[in-house]
Amino acid sequence: MKTIKTLALGLVLFMSITAANAATTILAVDDFVGISFWLISMGMLAATAFFFMEQANVSAQWRKSVNVAGLVTGIAFIHYMYMRGVWVETGDTPTVYRYIDWLITVPLQLVEFYLILSAVRKVDSNIFWRILLGSLVMLVGGYLGEAGFINATLGFIIGIAGWIYILYEIFSGEAGKAAAKSGNKALVTAFGALRMIVTIGWAIYPLGYIFGYLTGGIDSASLNVIYNLADFVNKIAFGLIIWSCAVANSSRR
Repeated sequence: MKTIKTLALGLVLFMSITAANAATTILAVDDFVGISFWLISMGMLAATAFFFMEQANVSAQWRKSVNVAGLVTGIAFIHYMYMRGVWVETGDTPTVYRYIDWLITVPLQLVEFYLILSAVRKVDSNIFWRILLGSLVMLVGGYLGEAGFINATLGFIIGIAGWIYILYEIFSGEAGKAAAKSGNKALVTAFGALRMIVTIGWAIYPLGYIFGYLTGGIDSASLNVIYNLADFVNKIAFGLIIWSCAVANSSRR
Protein backbone atom coordinates (compact mmCIF):
# COMPACT_ATOMS: atom_id res chain seq x y z
CA MET A 1 0.00 0.00 0.00
CA LYS A 2 2.86 2.40 0.79
CA THR A 3 4.33 1.73 -2.65
CA ILE A 4 1.01 2.55 -4.30
CA LYS A 5 0.72 5.79 -2.34
CA THR A 6 4.30 6.76 -3.23
CA LEU A 7 3.71 6.12 -6.93
CA ALA A 8 0.45 8.06 -6.85
CA LEU A 9 2.09 11.03 -5.14
CA GLY A 10 5.02 10.90 -7.57
CA LEU A 11 2.62 10.96 -10.52
CA VAL A 12 0.78 13.97 -9.16
CA LEU A 13 4.04 15.84 -8.48
CA PHE A 14 5.22 15.07 -12.01
CA MET A 15 1.95 16.42 -13.40
CA SER A 16 2.25 19.64 -11.40
CA ILE A 17 5.90 20.26 -12.35
CA THR A 18 5.25 19.56 -16.03
CA ALA A 19 2.26 21.87 -16.13
CA ALA A 20 4.05 24.61 -14.23
CA ASN A 21 7.02 24.49 -16.58
CA ALA A 22 4.67 24.78 -19.54
CA ALA A 23 3.46 28.19 -18.32
CA THR A 24 5.58 30.90 -19.93
CA THR A 25 3.32 33.96 -19.71
CA ILE A 26 2.81 35.87 -16.47
CA LEU A 27 -0.74 35.96 -15.14
CA ALA A 28 -1.98 39.52 -14.56
CA VAL A 29 -3.14 40.21 -11.00
CA ASP A 30 -6.44 41.66 -12.26
CA ASP A 31 -7.18 38.83 -14.69
CA PHE A 32 -10.01 37.20 -12.78
CA VAL A 33 -10.72 34.65 -15.49
CA GLY A 34 -7.07 33.55 -15.49
CA ILE A 35 -7.09 33.45 -11.70
CA SER A 36 -10.17 31.22 -11.77
CA PHE A 37 -8.29 28.86 -14.10
CA TRP A 38 -5.42 28.73 -11.58
CA LEU A 39 -7.69 28.11 -8.60
CA ILE A 40 -9.57 25.32 -10.35
CA SER A 41 -6.27 23.79 -11.52
CA MET A 42 -4.88 23.64 -7.99
CA GLY A 43 -8.15 22.24 -6.67
CA MET A 44 -8.08 19.51 -9.31
CA LEU A 45 -4.46 18.71 -8.46
CA ALA A 46 -5.21 18.41 -4.74
CA ALA A 47 -8.23 16.20 -5.44
CA THR A 48 -6.17 13.95 -7.74
CA ALA A 49 -3.51 13.44 -5.07
CA PHE A 50 -6.20 12.72 -2.50
CA PHE A 51 -8.09 10.16 -4.61
CA PHE A 52 -5.01 8.26 -5.79
CA MET A 53 -3.65 8.03 -2.26
CA GLU A 54 -6.99 7.11 -0.72
CA GLN A 55 -7.67 4.26 -3.12
CA ALA A 56 -5.26 2.18 -1.04
CA ASN A 57 -7.50 2.68 2.00
CA VAL A 58 -10.70 1.25 0.54
CA SER A 59 -11.65 -2.34 -0.14
CA ALA A 60 -10.66 -3.92 -3.45
CA GLN A 61 -14.08 -3.69 -5.11
CA TRP A 62 -14.13 0.09 -4.56
CA ARG A 63 -10.63 0.94 -5.76
CA LYS A 64 -11.63 1.15 -9.39
CA SER A 65 -14.28 3.78 -8.60
CA VAL A 66 -11.89 5.89 -6.53
CA ASN A 67 -9.16 5.58 -9.18
CA VAL A 68 -11.58 6.76 -11.87
CA ALA A 69 -12.44 9.76 -9.69
CA GLY A 70 -8.71 10.52 -9.59
CA LEU A 71 -8.42 10.15 -13.36
CA VAL A 72 -11.26 12.63 -13.86
CA THR A 73 -9.66 15.34 -11.73
CA GLY A 74 -6.17 14.53 -13.03
CA ILE A 75 -7.22 14.95 -16.65
CA ALA A 76 -9.07 18.13 -15.73
CA PHE A 77 -5.98 19.49 -13.94
CA ILE A 78 -3.72 19.11 -16.98
CA HIS A 79 -6.42 20.45 -19.25
CA TYR A 80 -7.07 23.50 -17.08
CA MET A 81 -3.39 24.36 -16.90
CA TYR A 82 -3.29 24.34 -20.68
CA MET A 83 -6.47 26.41 -21.01
CA ARG A 84 -5.08 28.88 -18.47
CA GLY A 85 -2.03 29.39 -20.66
CA VAL A 86 -4.15 29.87 -23.78
CA TRP A 87 -6.38 32.37 -21.99
CA VAL A 88 -3.45 34.41 -20.65
CA GLU A 89 -1.76 34.55 -24.04
CA THR A 90 -4.80 35.09 -26.27
CA GLY A 91 -7.68 36.20 -24.04
CA ASP A 92 -9.81 33.38 -25.42
CA THR A 93 -10.53 29.68 -24.89
CA PRO A 94 -11.93 28.05 -28.05
CA THR A 95 -14.90 25.72 -27.62
CA VAL A 96 -12.91 22.72 -28.74
CA TYR A 97 -10.68 22.93 -25.65
CA ARG A 98 -13.64 22.52 -23.31
CA TYR A 99 -14.98 19.57 -25.24
CA ILE A 100 -11.62 17.78 -25.35
CA ASP A 101 -11.82 17.64 -21.57
CA TRP A 102 -15.55 16.85 -21.39
CA LEU A 103 -15.36 14.08 -23.99
CA ILE A 104 -12.97 12.22 -21.67
CA THR A 105 -14.06 13.17 -18.17
CA VAL A 106 -17.86 13.23 -18.52
CA PRO A 107 -18.19 9.62 -19.78
CA LEU A 108 -15.80 8.54 -17.00
CA GLN A 109 -18.00 10.27 -14.43
CA LEU A 110 -21.18 8.71 -15.74
CA VAL A 111 -19.63 5.26 -15.89
CA GLU A 112 -19.12 5.69 -12.13
CA PHE A 113 -22.83 4.96 -11.68
CA TYR A 114 -22.20 1.49 -13.07
CA LEU A 115 -18.96 1.02 -11.13
CA ILE A 116 -20.43 1.83 -7.71
CA LEU A 117 -23.42 -0.40 -8.40
CA SER A 118 -21.18 -3.29 -9.44
CA ALA A 119 -19.14 -2.83 -6.25
CA VAL A 120 -22.08 -3.93 -4.10
CA ARG A 121 -24.15 -6.19 -6.35
CA LYS A 122 -24.22 -7.91 -9.72
CA VAL A 123 -25.58 -5.59 -12.40
CA ASP A 124 -26.26 -5.88 -16.11
CA SER A 125 -23.30 -4.65 -18.17
CA ASN A 126 -25.79 -3.03 -20.56
CA ILE A 127 -26.20 -0.27 -17.95
CA PHE A 128 -22.57 0.66 -18.63
CA TRP A 129 -23.08 0.88 -22.39
CA ARG A 130 -26.38 2.76 -22.23
CA ILE A 131 -25.00 5.45 -19.92
CA LEU A 132 -21.82 5.71 -22.01
CA LEU A 133 -23.85 6.08 -25.23
CA GLY A 134 -26.06 8.74 -23.67
CA SER A 135 -23.02 10.75 -22.60
CA LEU A 136 -21.51 10.62 -26.09
CA VAL A 137 -24.76 11.74 -27.73
CA MET A 138 -25.00 14.64 -25.27
CA LEU A 139 -21.41 15.78 -25.82
CA VAL A 140 -21.09 15.22 -29.56
CA GLY A 141 -24.40 16.98 -30.23
CA GLY A 142 -23.38 19.94 -28.09
CA TYR A 143 -19.95 20.20 -29.65
CA LEU A 144 -21.17 20.03 -33.24
CA GLY A 145 -23.67 22.79 -32.50
CA GLU A 146 -21.28 25.08 -30.61
CA ALA A 147 -18.45 24.59 -33.10
CA GLY A 148 -20.74 25.41 -36.03
CA PHE A 149 -20.62 22.05 -37.79
CA ILE A 150 -24.40 21.78 -37.57
CA ASN A 151 -27.19 24.21 -36.76
CA ALA A 152 -26.71 25.50 -33.20
CA THR A 153 -30.32 24.81 -32.22
CA LEU A 154 -30.18 21.28 -33.62
CA GLY A 155 -26.97 20.61 -31.72
CA PHE A 156 -28.59 21.88 -28.53
CA ILE A 157 -31.61 19.60 -29.02
CA ILE A 158 -29.38 16.55 -29.61
CA GLY A 159 -27.30 17.36 -26.53
CA ILE A 160 -30.40 17.84 -24.36
CA ALA A 161 -31.84 14.56 -25.65
CA GLY A 162 -28.68 12.73 -24.51
CA TRP A 163 -28.84 14.42 -21.11
CA ILE A 164 -32.52 13.55 -20.65
CA TYR A 165 -31.79 9.93 -21.52
CA ILE A 166 -29.01 9.83 -18.90
CA LEU A 167 -31.36 11.28 -16.29
CA TYR A 168 -33.98 8.69 -17.17
CA GLU A 169 -31.47 5.86 -16.81
CA ILE A 170 -30.16 6.94 -13.41
CA PHE A 171 -33.56 7.91 -11.98
CA SER A 172 -36.16 5.57 -13.48
CA GLY A 173 -34.16 3.20 -15.65
CA GLU A 174 -32.35 0.01 -14.76
CA ALA A 175 -29.51 1.85 -13.00
CA GLY A 176 -31.90 3.76 -10.74
CA LYS A 177 -33.90 0.63 -9.93
CA ALA A 178 -30.73 -1.35 -9.15
CA ALA A 179 -29.60 1.33 -6.70
CA ALA A 180 -32.97 1.38 -4.95
CA LYS A 181 -32.94 -2.41 -4.57
CA SER A 182 -29.32 -2.64 -3.44
CA GLY A 183 -30.14 -2.55 0.27
CA ASN A 184 -26.93 -0.56 0.82
CA LYS A 185 -27.69 2.69 2.65
CA ALA A 186 -24.37 4.35 1.80
CA LEU A 187 -24.79 3.49 -1.87
CA VAL A 188 -28.36 4.76 -2.01
CA THR A 189 -27.29 8.04 -0.39
CA ALA A 190 -24.30 8.46 -2.72
CA PHE A 191 -26.31 7.49 -5.79
CA GLY A 192 -28.91 10.11 -4.93
CA ALA A 193 -26.27 12.82 -4.40
CA LEU A 194 -24.59 11.98 -7.71
CA ARG A 195 -27.94 12.21 -9.47
CA MET A 196 -28.44 15.69 -8.04
CA ILE A 197 -25.08 16.80 -9.43
CA VAL A 198 -25.95 15.44 -12.87
CA THR A 199 -29.38 17.11 -12.69
CA ILE A 200 -28.72 20.46 -11.00
CA GLY A 201 -24.96 20.91 -11.27
CA TRP A 202 -24.85 19.98 -14.94
CA ALA A 203 -27.75 22.30 -15.79
CA ILE A 204 -25.20 25.14 -15.97
CA TYR A 205 -23.82 23.74 -19.23
CA PRO A 206 -27.01 23.88 -21.35
CA LEU A 207 -27.71 27.30 -19.81
CA GLY A 208 -24.24 28.38 -20.90
CA TYR A 209 -25.02 27.05 -24.37
CA ILE A 210 -28.23 29.07 -24.52
CA PHE A 211 -26.86 32.36 -23.24
CA GLY A 212 -23.40 32.00 -24.71
CA TYR A 213 -24.18 30.68 -28.18
CA LEU A 214 -27.90 30.82 -28.98
CA THR A 215 -28.82 34.24 -27.59
CA GLY A 216 -25.43 35.85 -27.01
CA GLY A 217 -26.60 37.11 -23.65
CA ILE A 218 -23.32 36.54 -21.80
CA ASP A 219 -19.74 37.52 -22.59
CA SER A 220 -16.88 35.06 -23.01
CA ALA A 221 -15.10 36.06 -19.79
CA SER A 222 -18.16 35.55 -17.60
CA LEU A 223 -18.97 32.27 -19.33
CA ASN A 224 -15.47 30.96 -18.67
CA VAL A 225 -15.66 31.81 -14.97
CA ILE A 226 -19.06 30.11 -14.68
CA TYR A 227 -17.85 26.99 -16.50
CA ASN A 228 -14.69 26.89 -14.36
CA LEU A 229 -16.62 27.04 -11.10
CA ALA A 230 -19.13 24.48 -12.36
CA ASP A 231 -16.36 22.05 -13.30
CA PHE A 232 -14.70 22.59 -9.91
CA VAL A 233 -17.84 21.57 -8.02
CA ASN A 234 -19.14 18.97 -10.42
CA LYS A 235 -15.89 17.04 -10.78
CA ILE A 236 -14.41 17.29 -7.28
CA ALA A 237 -17.70 16.92 -5.37
CA PHE A 238 -18.63 14.01 -7.63
CA GLY A 239 -15.42 12.20 -6.71
CA LEU A 240 -15.72 12.99 -3.00
CA ILE A 241 -19.19 11.47 -2.88
CA ILE A 242 -17.87 8.27 -4.43
CA TRP A 243 -14.92 8.22 -2.05
CA SER A 244 -17.24 8.70 0.93
CA CYS A 245 -19.40 5.78 -0.20
CA ALA A 246 -16.30 3.62 -0.71
CA VAL A 247 -15.03 4.42 2.79
CA ALA A 248 -18.43 3.70 4.36
CA ASN A 249 -18.61 0.30 2.68
CA SER A 250 -14.96 -0.54 3.33
CA SER A 251 -15.36 0.10 7.06
CA ARG A 252 -17.79 -2.80 7.19
CA ARG A 253 -15.09 -5.35 6.39
